[in-house]
Amino acid sequence: MKPVKKILFLFFVSSFMACSVSKAYMQNNEPAVFALDATTLENNKRRINANDPELSASYKLLLKDADKALLWGPVSVTEKKNVPPSGDKHDYMSLAPYHWPNPATKDGLPYVRKDGQTNPEVKEYKDKEYMPKLCGEVHTLALAYYFSGERKYADHAAKLMQVWFLDTATRMNPNLNYGQAIKGQNTGRGAGMIDSRHFVKLVDAIGLLKGSKSWTTKHQQGMKDWFTAFLNWMQTSKIGTDEMNADNNHGAWYDAQRLSMALFISDKTLANKIVLNAAGRLDKQLDANGYFPKELERTISLHYTSFVMEAFFNIAQMATRTDEDLWNRVTPSGASLKKAFETAYPFFIKEKEWQYPQIKPYEYEQAFFLLQNAAIQFNCRNCKEKMTALAGEKANRLRANLLYP
Repeated sequence: MKPVKKILFLFFVSSFMACSVSKAYMQNNEPAVFALDATTLENNKRRINANDPELSASYKLLLKDADKALLWGPVSVTEKKNVPPSGDKHDYMSLAPYHWPNPATKDGLPYVRKDGQTNPEVKEYKDKEYMPKLCGEVHTLALAYYFSGERKYADHAAKLMQVWFLDTATRMNPNLNYGQAIKGQNTGRGAGMIDSRHFVKLVDAIGLLKGSKSWTTKHQQGMKDWFTAFLNWMQTSKIGTDEMNADNNHGAWYDAQRLSMALFISDKTLANKIVLNAAGRLDKQLDANGYFPKELERTISLHYTSFVMEAFFNIAQMATRTDEDLWNRVTPSGASLKKAFETAYPFFIKEKEWQYPQIKPYEYEQAFFLLQNAAIQFNCRNCKEKMTALAGEKANRLRANLLYP
C-alpha cells in the first residue's frame, strides 16, 4: 500500500472507530437506574431541555427542593448519643416505633406494643431519622443533577454518601444488627430491616450520577463494596434471615432491597432468584379476593395495603432488568399484581369506603406511585385522571410528572 493511501486508510479506520466508540458511549450513557425507567427519564430530560410547559412547574419545584437539600448535612451514624450494645457508634441503631413503656411494671420493661401509634422516644435515636432523610435528599439531588446538569447537586450528593457510607471516621457498618430494638426484649430484630428500604432509592440515585465528575470510580467501587457486604449480611445473619421469612410487607420490602443491591453489583443470577422468590411471596400473601390478609390485621390497614403493594411494584419494575416478568405473572393460586391493584383501586380513589381498621386518616398521596405504574403496566385509563383529581392544585407540581411518561 502506498504511503498516501495508507495514511488515508488509517484515517478512515480511526474515524470509524472513534464514531463507533462515541456511539457506544451514547448508547451506554443512559442513567443506571432500576426502580425508575431510564427511557422515560431520558425522554423527560429532552422535554425539559425543550422547555415543555407541562413539566415546568414540577421541574422548578425539584430544583427548589434540591437547593434546600444543598443546605442539609452531611450527617453520620456516629453522631448519636446512644451507644449500641456493640459499643461501636458505627453500628446503626433504632427503636421499634410502635412499642411503649409497660404501664404494669415499675421500670417500664418490657416495652409493649401499640400498633400504629409511634412512641416519640424513637426520635432520640437519630440514625432512624438520618438514614431515610439521607436517601431522600440524595435522590432529590441526583434527579436535579440529572435533569439540569448542574454539578453542585452531584457534588453534595456525593459528599452526603461519602460521609455516611465511605469515610473511615464516620461510615456506617454494613449491618442492621440493632434495628428496631424493643427495650426489655431484644437489642435488635429482623423487623428493623424495614428501616433500610430507602436504599432502593439510593441505588437509583447513584445511577443518576453516572458520568458526573463528582462521582468517581472510587466512589462507585466503594458503594459496590458496601452494598456487597450489606447484602451478604442480609442473607447470612440471623436477623437478616428472620426478615427473609417475614410473611407480610416486611418480606416484600426485604426482597425489594436485596434486588436493588443485586442489580447494582451486577449479580443477575441472584436477581433472577429474588424475583422468583417475590412471586412466591405474592402467591402466599394475596388472598382469593385480592386482599393482603396480614395487612388487614393492622390498625392502619389501608396504609399497609398500599405499602406492601409499593414494595411489590418496585420489585416488578426492577425485574424488567432480569429474565423474569412480575408485572404480568399469575401465580399458581391465581395471585397477580393486577388483581391486587384492581381490588384496592376503588379505595385509593375514594370511590368506596374502606371497611377495615384505619385508626388515622389515610394519606392518599401514598397511592400515587401505584396509580402511575398501573396506568402504564395495566392500561388503567382513569388512573392519571383520578390521581390528578386527588392531587388538586398540586397536580402540575408533582415530582411524579418527571418520573413517568
